[in-house]
Amino acid sequence: MTERYPHLKVEDPEIYDLIQKQAEFESTTLKMIASESFASLRVMEACGSIFTNKYAEGYPGARYYEGNEFADGIENLARDRAKELFGAEHANVQPYSGSPANQAVYRALLKPGDKIMGMPVSEGGHLTHGWKVSFSGQDYVQVPYGPDPETGHIDMNKVREIALAERPKMIWAGTSAYPHLLDYSAFADIAREIDAYLVADIAHINALIIAGVHPDPVPYCDIVSSTAHKMLRGPRAGFLLSKIDDRYQQKYHATSKFNLAQRVDRAVFPGLQGGPHLHIIAGMAAAFKFALSDEFKDYGQQIVKNAKALAAALMARGYDLAGGGTDTHLLILDFRKKDFTGKDASKALAKCGIIGNFNMVPGDHRSPFVTSGVRLGTPSLTSMGMKEADMEKVAAWIDRVCQNIDKIDDVAPAIRQEIADFCKSFKIPGISE
Repeated sequence: MTERYPHLKVEDPEIYDLIQKQAEFESTTLKMIASESFASLRVMEACGSIFTNKYAEGYPGARYYEGNEFADGIENLARDRAKELFGAEHANVQPYSGSPANQAVYRALLKPGDKIMGMPVSEGGHLTHGWKVSFSGQDYVQVPYGPDPETGHIDMNKVREIALAERPKMIWAGTSAYPHLLDYSAFADIAREIDAYLVADIAHINALIIAGVHPDPVPYCDIVSSTAHKMLRGPRAGFLLSKIDDRYQQKYHATSKFNLAQRVDRAVFPGLQGGPHLHIIAGMAAAFKFALSDEFKDYGQQIVKNAKALAAALMARGYDLAGGGTDTHLLILDFRKKDFTGKDASKALAKCGIIGNFNMVPGDHRSPFVTSGVRLGTPSLTSMGMKEADMEKVAAWIDRVCQNIDKIDDVAPAIRQEIADFCKSFKIPGISE
């Protein structure tokens, strides 16, 4: 492993030691949390750059601090690359992360108390899509939709029925634990029928959209929200893509003098945030540049190939998967018929070096604190260079763990060592590159 951080090593060995331990951990385990991947060295270098020092409240050409000529250059690069990458009319790269980006969407489009349509967390949605413990469920009224408990697929006819009955002002088309493709065209037809805004949250699937293995929401949606980390392999940050003109401006904002893009910008700053994190925006720009490459598109396609191969290998061993498999980067092991819980399984897998998270499945009879499912993703494994044949080995380890949950402490050391040895044969971005 390449030794870095020489100043920390000397001046703050406690932090240095924890960084080294985390690097060692990520180098010797199968990182299968679906929302994680590996940032490249170029991204980490940009995030650790001199722009850490700079305050730049406002937007390029309209700052409230002096000395921002080069900061403007960084932010313009990130915005232009994001627009090129997704074919968007407008991009805002200032949100500190995905949840603040989604909060800005609400502030740009709605008033507190308005009705929104989103998928509950328990069905595979995100906290910010109207879940009751989030600001989005406390300040707005959620109309829920979700996958069928039996099939695990979203029925767009049912979504339309709910929308026509409830008539929300905004519909979220986005998930955090749904293993199938989203039909943005059908969502758009429903939104137009009830004069609602349509917003896509693509934080989980942006690389698949770039690679052409998932439908593209940009032509259909008023706003698209995303993050730069997860499989995009950038820094922990959010960004928003939007159209410029607002087809509902007269209906919902008759007195507004701002178009949709301007309302998005004003919701982010000064509505929710102060100074943007220019060093992180520099990292985003670096990630966007790589995402424009053919190599990145190949990576996005391989993520899905690996997920499907892993799903097939697990189902061949008799495991149930939510939704019957996957079309994306993730799959959810369904243990509703088992005596052990999703939490039991995720803890056992982690002891053996397979890092995922326990997760609810559609129709789950267990509480969110234990669940009946485990969510696993392939972005990190794909970033390491793994292919379909490697997924057979991963499935075999998962099977051994699940078959031995009652005596996991006996089998964990051997499996953990096998996985650590296996990982040594791969080059890990940002760690061993």
